[in-house]
Amino acid sequence: MSNPPIDLSVTLGRLRLTNPVMVASGTFGYAREMERIVDCRRLGGILPKTITAMPRIGNAPWRTVEVSAGLLNAIGLDNDGVETFLNHHLPYLREIGTAIIVSVAGRTEDDFVALAEQVGEADGVAAIELNLSCPNVSGGVDFGTDPRSCERVVAAVRHRCRVPILAKLTPNVTSIADIARGAAGGGADAVCLINTVLAMAIDWRKRRPMLGNVMGGMSGPAIKPIALRCVHQVRSAVPIPIVGIGGIANLDDVMQFIVAGASAVQIGTANYYDPQASMRIIDRLPAAIASLGAVSVAEVVGSLDATKTMPPEP
Repeated sequence: MSNPPIDLSVTLGRLRLTNPVMVASGTFGYAREMERIVDCRRLGGILPKTITAMPRIGNAPWRTVEVSAGLLNAIGLDNDGVETFLNHHLPYLREIGTAIIVSVAGRTEDDFVALAEQVGEADGVAAIELNLSCPNVSGGVDFGTDPRSCERVVAAVRHRCRVPILAKLTPNVTSIADIARGAAGGGADAVCLINTVLAMAIDWRKRRPMLGNVMGGMSGPAIKPIALRCVHQVRSAVPIPIVGIGGIANLDDVMQFIVAGASAVQIGTANYYDPQASMRIIDRLPAAIASLGAVSVAEVVGSLDATKTMPPEP
């Protein structure tokens, strides 16, 4: 008797994905560079680089620094602006054959609304991710550090935008659960946890910061425990789905996020040093789900029993 097929599809509010494995904004370019080594059609979704209304040149160098178990970046939302994205990048992206979730960032509520409305009307856009949490630009986290501000901007976008809305939140707050409640109250289809952790690196010999922006966002394996904690806390605080982000590089990482409460994940920094990680994860995910006696990803989401702890080593 053959084993039942495993249903990898997931639902994030109004957004349905064929599987839970996506690639994070800012780590996959506009997919042109990656399509030679990754079968992009197999991904659950692609998030191109965050776009703004007008082109941005980003921050002064250095803009990336490798650190222990991670990467610091202070790119500063370098991008070509919304018009170039819609006219040049989106036509290519929508032919790939998977969900395209467009990350947008603005300085004001009106910026977010106008961008989301313009992008959401374009053919081929499956959803909008509101980047409420970039630590590398002035005002980049303003809407992601106050629950009321978060709720207002999400609600305003939801009112004017026809496609599903995901809110990407920062861990650089006292209570990420409170911010997630604001996003849920505003009508977000899902919350994405987490963006990078504010950090810095110093060249002590020169007595200077190594990033041109002094501080930047840390990503990579070192922040995974923080991201897992955030997913666990938010899972019990809001009824909407969660997308887990932070230090994901292999199947075990993905399964930890799903069990903690994430319905889907985004792979970020790993794309730089192991661009085929997402393909291996998708290949191995059905067996991992089956090993838990489940026949779908949905059965495993949030199945963590926090009342039990690991027994001590003998």
